[in-house]
Amino acid sequence: MAKDLERDLGLLSVVAISIGAMVGSGIFILPALAVKDAGAGIIAAYLLAGVLVLPAALSKAEMATAMPEAGGTYVYIERSMGPLLGTVSGLGTWFSLSFKGALALVGGVPYLVLLFDLPIRPVAITLAAVLILVNILGAEQTGRLQIGIVAVMLVAIGWFVAGGGPAVNTATYGGMWEYGVEGIFAATGLVFVSFAGVTKIASIAEEVEDPDRVIPLGMLGSLAFTTLLYVLVVAVVVGVIPLDQLAGSTTPIADAAEATLGTAGVAAVVLAAILALVSTANAGILSSSRYPFAMSRDGLAPDLLSTVSDRFGTPVTAITLTGGVMLLLILFVPILEIAKLASAFKILVFALINVALIGFRESDAPDYDPSFEVPLYPWTPIFGTLTGFALLTQMGLIAIVGAVGIVIASVVWYLGYVRPRVTREGAIKESVRRSIGDRALDRTEETLDETAETSVLVALPEGASRQSEATLLEVGAALSPTDSSLSVVQFDEVPDQQPLDYASGVQSPDDLEFECRTDTLAATLDTPVEYGELVSHHPERAVANAVEERGVDVLLVERGASFEDSLLGDSIDRIRKQTDCDTIAVDAQPLDALETITLVTTHGPYDPLKVRVGNAVATATGADLQFLYPLDERQSAEERQQLEAYHDDLLDLCDIPTDRSFVDRGDLPAAIDAADSDRTLLIHASNGGLSARTSNGTGTTQSAIQDSDHASMEVDTKRHPGGVVGRLLERLAF
Repeated sequence: MAKDLERDLGLLSVVAISIGAMVGSGIFILPALAVKDAGAGIIAAYLLAGVLVLPAALSKAEMATAMPEAGGTYVYIERSMGPLLGTVSGLGTWFSLSFKGALALVGGVPYLVLLFDLPIRPVAITLAAVLILVNILGAEQTGRLQIGIVAVMLVAIGWFVAGGGPAVNTATYGGMWEYGVEGIFAATGLVFVSFAGVTKIASIAEEVEDPDRVIPLGMLGSLAFTTLLYVLVVAVVVGVIPLDQLAGSTTPIADAAEATLGTAGVAAVVLAAILALVSTANAGILSSSRYPFAMSRDGLAPDLLSTVSDRFGTPVTAITLTGGVMLLLILFVPILEIAKLASAFKILVFALINVALIGFRESDAPDYDPSFEVPLYPWTPIFGTLTGFALLTQMGLIAIVGAVGIVIASVVWYLGYVRPRVTREGAIKESVRRSIGDRALDRTEETLDETAETSVLVALPEGASRQSEATLLEVGAALSPTDSSLSVVQFDEVPDQQPLDYASGVQSPDDLEFECRTDTLAATLDTPVEYGELVSHHPERAVANAVEERGVDVLLVERGASFEDSLLGDSIDRIRKQTDCDTIAVDAQPLDALETITLVTTHGPYDPLKVRVGNAVATATGADLQFLYPLDERQSAEERQQLEAYHDDLLDLCDIPTDRSFVDRGDLPAAIDAADSDRTLLIHASNGGLSARTSNGTGTTQSAIQDSDHASMEVDTKRHPGGVVGRLLERLAF
């Protein structure tokens, strides 16, 4: 029987947890580091950071009310954007929290050594080892204890602000803009990590009572309070300590307390700092170790990381790995770079949180029903995403390289480990596929409209066979709209030495046969046929010119036909490259014996022109229409469902009995070969089509079709509304 978590965290506990997660290294350490970038402008930097965190806080609050489950950031991004970005966010958040924990220890120990004459780095390592052991043993920090710790910190900091306020030299604030907007923006990026704890509430959402009300109120309330607190504290520090002295301090808040409140004030600040920083470091180990644990449960990391100790009941491997990373950071990375890397990873993850919200909203997922919604959607998450990536550019080379390195490492890990094991996909990909499928269906419906104006030209080389012309005329008549005529042109090639005006006045036996034959064939069609001959030294160029001059939409030619003698390759392919219309190359075989018209695709939705051709020929010949679609072994259940729904809607658009078949991609050539070659017509993309090129175990689909004995049509569509990008998106989505 499944066990549920007891919802026993009220608004006060939630606010305390959030404030406790924020108030730490952000205020006790970072002012002395950020002042080097912005001077007195660090006051504005803290305020701006609070504002820029707000979109991610709102986004996470909405997602938490829709999915109040353990996991928080990683869960939301993975569910919204799929395992790839889930891997990026999981590793990024894990590193961010590990860096933040290391920052708390490296920056917090100087406050401790104000009381005891001890070396900083060995003490930090010892504290880290103790906290790792505490987490392995499973000692708990209860909600009441957290409230007590936060209460002590707030009393001490409140006394610091109230007691230090009267001693502030307001003239210092006059240099707030001395370092320019760039300096303030750089400092904003550095102190961004100070607000990271605001979203911690989402990771304990399952334990929050009345989450629909408490989660958003807790996040917004704690963010507003902490932002105001930070601004007041930094304003006092800047106002009582010279900026050059502040820039070299390892204990900036204690220095300011000594200048304004004396020994008692220093003692209060040191107590608050030690409580805050040890609490932050412990929370860093606890929270960050949950990410490899959660990723392991989802198949994104080895099972070993989700193994729970029988003795202690804790994920020992995940905690040990996280602790090991923190120890390495303490030993080898300077504090400024730790701070920058912590902020850079957190900025990246917060930007992804905003994108994840857009993914959920636009996916129209039936199980996504938040009780709180982000105001001013979609501009709020868009603003958060853009400003997040803008902040990243101000973090310095090491931080940027670190963030990019995590992304690259995550992608490599995904491709090598996750992709072969996980077939889930995110809400965004489902939404994009649904949207692309809907647009393809709309284009198909428009293309199938018999009243739509379409100019069709049948192009014949001199000496074309009767069967070739008969097949092309039958297809052309089927494609021609009601009350329109079909154009047929025979393109004659004459030597360069012969004047064209002379050649145009000479009727060869082939010309006479063409006219007689076309008259006879046209009499069997319901569509009027207009025909003529065109002489040229270069028939291929003449075809392209005729297409442009007549405004042709669809060019019909025989597969393998040659319009002029050349050693430069396929004549039809050269014509395709010279024209800006859709081209259909048809095998010169009788159509009246057909029983099945099979449309074959390899990636993406079916080309609307292919559907129109198949529907028209099937209607004209009385054959059945079949859609043949290959599936990958890794096709997710969600993708299969969407593909079935797309095919069902597609079948409804057609005029004749229609069926669909799904086959494994590797079995597609065999499925084609199994069809009766005398009674089946294959309609597929040309060699030049993006969707035609796909590898499988026995070669490409295109080669399988070309090697078969089936009659076929090659469709090359030039007029995709999205161009190459649109085709690529279709291929990636399907």
